Amino acid sequence: MNNEAYPLIFERSTAGRSGFSLPENDVEDMEIESMFEDEYIRKEKAELPEVSELQLIRHYTGLSTRNHGVDTGFYPLGSCTMKYNPKLNEDVARLPGFSHIHPYQEESTVQGALTWMYDLQESLCEITGMDTVTLQPAAGAQGEWTGLMMIRAFHENNGDYGRTKVIVPDSAHGTNPASATVAGFEAVTVKTNERGLVDIEDLKRLVDHQTAALMLTNPNTLGLFEEEILVMAKIVHEAGGKLYYDGANLNAILGYTRPGDMGFDVVHLNLHKTFTGPHGGGGPGSGPVGVTAEFDPYLPKPVLVKNNDSITFEYERPSSIGRVKPYYGNFGINLRAYTYIRTMGAEGLRRVSEYAVLNANYMMRKLEKSFDLPYKQHCKHEFVISGKLQKKQGVRTLDMAKRLLDFGYHPPTIYFPINVEEAMMIEPTETEAKETLDGFIETMEQIALEAKNEPEKVQEAPHSTVVGRMDETTAARKPVLKYDFNR
Repeated sequence: MNNEAYPLIFERSTAGRSGFSLPENDVEDMEIESMFEDEYIRKEKAELPEVSELQLIRHYTGLSTRNHGVDTGFYPLGSCTMKYNPKLNEDVARLPGFSHIHPYQEESTVQGALTWMYDLQESLCEITGMDTVTLQPAAGAQGEWTGLMMIRAFHENNGDYGRTKVIVPDSAHGTNPASATVAGFEAVTVKTNERGLVDIEDLKRLVDHQTAALMLTNPNTLGLFEEEILVMAKIVHEAGGKLYYDGANLNAILGYTRPGDMGFDVVHLNLHKTFTGPHGGGGPGSGPVGVTAEFDPYLPKPVLVKNNDSITFEYERPSSIGRVKPYYGNFGINLRAYTYIRTMGAEGLRRVSEYAVLNANYMMRKLEKSFDLPYKQHCKHEFVISGKLQKKQGVRTLDMAKRLLDFGYHPPTIYFPINVEEAMMIEPTETEAKETLDGFIETMEQIALEAKNEPEKVQEAPHSTVVGRMDETTAARKPVLKYDFNR
């Protein structure tokens, strides 16, 4: 790997050089009245880099080869499921009949697109056990907020304005309490017991007439299945609350059980995750929400419905929480997910869960010989180990994560969940071969030995990457966000 400094695009600039050539303008210039105040209009010429097209292409192609991606290496980022995205999905999403249509076309001219969208809704209903689905939300977090807004609308429509609290486990994704807060609720934390599961007695203590909902993902963020989910559902429902399912970990149970069978009322899914839309780098994502029939009136509008032989949007929904995303969701990501579901079929989706669970348990049992394993029972799709043994030798989990970079691996999620000391959350996904898993296991074992015998090698990692050890404190406190032409 080339460790030489990589010039910025500004540093490649040469005055007068251009990356494009336009025909000479033969249209008379016109003054256009601006809608903005004078003070907001740029008076001087923008200082942009001046490079040729070839320089531009080589610069950004070169940068891309220095980045890590699931197409180039193992990406065991627990809780985020960076798994391989089949290229067939990309081919379908680029078909002209899909990629060249416009979201404002007449419905009669896009019946093909509306038909697969409706079919996707129906498929997701079957997969989750819900009665109806909206494809609007643009990501999992927006799906959470959408689902909670529907729960809020449901309670308020019943005159139940006192339900102001949402219960969230202490091991939950950070988006759960954040979404609850943004939706106008108070987030209340329920404890995890010694087995990494929701403490039932603590839940009983918390649930009361103010409970709007309990938010859970199952398997939970520790990769463990909540065995008493039916008991939890009964506790919450008997108190008049609702169950919200965070679909982050749905890939662990496909074909084996469904949130609806567990008693959940509202579900969000991460199509960019479980169903192989490209994930990471800021999006786009897709976070459809499924609900039981009693929540149907509150779905974001417009709602996609089937009328005789045509598919259409229904706008007259007086109890709707309103539109949450333009153009009815991220079309391309939804199409990729639909392609994946149709390609895999019911049996294929079931095998996704089988291999995800098998791979995770295989790695966990191998790694527990070198690292602390806080929860001993079988996991589902992911597991959490602790680096607290290595911490006693002066090596932190952060150091080990950086050392992994020297071997070409993207590090797992670290220091999350926060209720595990020196946590490393590892998710191999179902798409990786045994050889890849064994290679990662051997590397982790080597790093554990280095932590014991050569701690400074791990503490100073990485050694072979394009960018070396970062000064993270300075980067966080004094970030440089723009190029300084005068330096």
